[in-house]
Amino acid sequence: MCHHLFDLNMGKQVITIPGTKLYGPYSPGVKANGMIWLSGQIAPEAGEDTASQTTGALAKIDALLEAAGTTKDAVCFVQVLLVDIEDFADMNEIYANWLGDMEVKPARAAFEAGKLPGGARIEIVAQAIDTKCCE
Repeated sequence: MCHHLFDLNMGKQVITIPGTKLYGPYSPGVKANGMIWLSGQIAPEAGEDTASQTTGALAKIDALLEAAGTTKDAVCFVQVLLVDIEDFADMNEIYANWLGDMEVKPARAAFEAGKLPGGARIEIVAQAIDTKCCE
């Protein structure tokens, strides 16, 4: 059993995009201990199809990473939740274009989730290295 007392919030920083709708009690992103964790990003406002929503969710990820002081090049892991796995090819094409010629692409998992909040067809979660952490 650990007998050390410490403040769990010490060193944690919330990352937000002003004006973005939240779908519950969570932080859009958290920066701590050399890592950046982004909550699942959805973009039902971008359109009804998976392709439009993928583009919108990735734009939110870009904005959160920028707010955290980094870029998608720092992303190590991405998790993609799809309402219908048959939309994988549409998502994958847009995702590949988003990555561009990135030398080390993030590890990724993608799976069908059934139903997502706010009428979303896709939700994208990302984890990145805080490139400003150890300067």
